[in-house]
Amino acid sequence: MAVPSSGPSSGSPPPAVPLLVIGNRNYSSWSLRPWLALSMTGTPFDTVRIPLYQPGSTARIREYSAAGKVPVLVDAELVVWDSLAICEYLAERFPSAGLWPADRRARAEARSASNEMHSGFAALRRELPMNIRLDRDGHRWSPEAQADIDRVLQLWSGLRSRHGGGGPFLCGAFSIADAMYAPVVLRLRSYRAPVPDGIARYMQSVVDLPPMQAWIAAAHAEPERLEQFER
Repeated sequence: MAVPSSGPSSGSPPPAVPLLVIGNRNYSSWSLRPWLALSMTGTPFDTVRIPLYQPGSTARIREYSAAGKVPVLVDAELVVWDSLAICEYLAERFPSAGLWPADRRARAEARSASNEMHSGFAALRRELPMNIRLDRDGHRWSPEAQADIDRVLQLWSGLRSRHGGGGPFLCGAFSIADAMYAPVVLRLRSYRAPVPDGIARYMQSVVDLPPMQAWIAAAHAEPERLEQFER
């Protein structure tokens, strides 16, 4: 099937509300990020869930984006792919949602932290894959993964100390930075990584968000089990 550059598969009318294409909620960290950001705007949207690593998964995703990867946002005639690109688009599309901090310094640091998450922490991602249903005490990881965890905790503590006075999130109010690190919050919980008390409170604030509670509940209800993320 030919995939148009500006919308879902040929002949399909554009969606009436934004449409977000995601993978498995239990495993797809990249899907969670823009889903959470979009949820926090308060705008109605639809979701298409395509279970990953199944026969035909990539073909189904390519009905929405030639990249063949989730997430994909379809907003009328516009298609946006890549988690951070979608979040940036949402900040422009819904400016009243305040997805970036209003303060220039806080906004610059939130963007820097978000981009560091987007491009880094390979050992953490590899050795502690997102698996919301997992509760694994005694899990062990490499010094490289621990260095990634230490850097994440340093980032969170720094943002909280400099910009977190106005609320429980990294820069006070919820921002894209919190969406980008939400899967790390879930990873550290699943693998019971030790964290300081202040960081534990921040993590709980993220988990307590109503959209996060909805995502977690849906992850537990999913039937798929991907063994490469269960080992």
